[in-house]
Amino acid sequence: MPVENYSGQTFVAFLDISGFKELMRNDRNALEALRHLYQSGYNALINADGVEGFFVSDSGILFVRTGTQHERLVKILAVVKEINKQMLRNDYMLTTSIAYGHFDYHDKLEFNGIEKNPIYGYAYVQAFLDNETGSPRIQPGQCRLVVKNVNLDIDFRHPDLVFLRQKPNDRVHRYYYWNVDDVRDVEQFEVEYNDSYKLKYTGMLRALKRRQA
Repeated sequence: MPVENYSGQTFVAFLDISGFKELMRNDRNALEALRHLYQSGYNALINADGVEGFFVSDSGILFVRTGTQHERLVKILAVVKEINKQMLRNDYMLTTSIAYGHFDYHDKLEFNGIEKNPIYGYAYVQAFLDNETGSPRIQPGQCRLVVKNVNLDIDFRHPDLVFLRQKPNDRVHRYYYWNVDDVRDVEQFEVEYNDSYKLKYTGMLRALKRRQA
């Protein structure tokens, strides 16, 4: 079904495929990644309660049409989790940024020779910018909510939001641990995830040293 016009305060998620530029070196690999993204998005949204979205190239934009602020956040997190899990099963990682604020979507505006679907508003801009240039840089597989300079009337201690947590060195975001089933495993996951980057760095050092004269 087409997405109907919307204008109001809500949560917006911007997600895209990690490493897609590398995948584009091979047409078949790129098309396969896009196929999985679009199918995962469709599967997650088809029965979603009040969450809608659309996908363009290697990116997706989701927003919530109904509910209180708390309910909207819970709803969009559920859809983000499902899309990420389905993509992970097919060996793809996403980056996902979520922001709150005014969001506008309008169905096609047609001019002579031009057809547009206008998307704008603070929430969309903040989610997009955080995903592209946010600090600290978002890493593959991460999903985070922008909380700095945003008016959120939400109790993050609520049981619905136990997997949405703040890191000690980052006051701008809350990170959503969509891949963890038990909140007690969050810290161990962080250790394992950070260790994977250390191993990558170690591999780079070995490659450089191996070619030294």
